[in-house]
Order: sequence, then structure tokens, then C-alpha cells
Amino acid sequence: MSSHVLTLTDSDFPREVLQSEQPVVVDFTARWCAPCRVMGVTLDALAAEHAGRVKVMTLDVEAHPHTAQQYGVRSMPTLLFFKEGRVVGQLVGAVSRARLEEVLRQVV
Repeated sequence: MSSHVLTLTDSDFPREVLQSEQPVVVDFTARWCAPCRVMGVTLDALAAEHAGRVKVMTLDVEAHPHTAQQYGVRSMPTLLFFKEGRVVGQLVGAVSRARLEEVLRQVV
């Protein structure tokens, strides 16, 4: 994954996501997940396009299971959209760039 998408851990999740002044898209992913890799390319493009307005971050659910459990994430990929520390949108499964943009417009 490119430098546009930042990597999260359970320990930095509160600071990077819940306390963020910008909206945050969190991609809950796993190394073995093929649709996650496809979404990674789309998310990277989205992150580059919205740099400075929206943070796009990824969290490996196997390495950092606590946050995934806390938010009830059971399928990968799951995208949660956070604004002011709250979940304001969710997408489960690989989705098109257009669908991703649509949800992002609604929550930002």
C-alpha cells in the first residue's frame, strides 16, 4: 500500500481516528483477503485525491483485533467512516470507487 493510506494499530486508534479533526475512513483488512487488496488500490487513489480533507487509514484485524471487535467488524473489507469520533457510515465488501465516493460525500 502506498504512503497515502496510513496504517493504524489498536493503540493509536483513539488518537488517530476518534480525536481526529478531519473525517477518517478506516479500512478493516487482513493480509489473506483478496478483495481487500483490490480495495487498497481504490482507497489509495481516494486518499491521494482527498489529501488534507479526509484521512484514509487501514487496520489489519489479525494484528490488531481489539478495535475490530469493538466495532463488530466480522467481514473484510469493512470500511467505517468516522466524523467527530463517531461512526457515520459503513460499507462491507469490495465496492466500486463511485459507491465509495457517494458515501464519502454524504458523511464529509
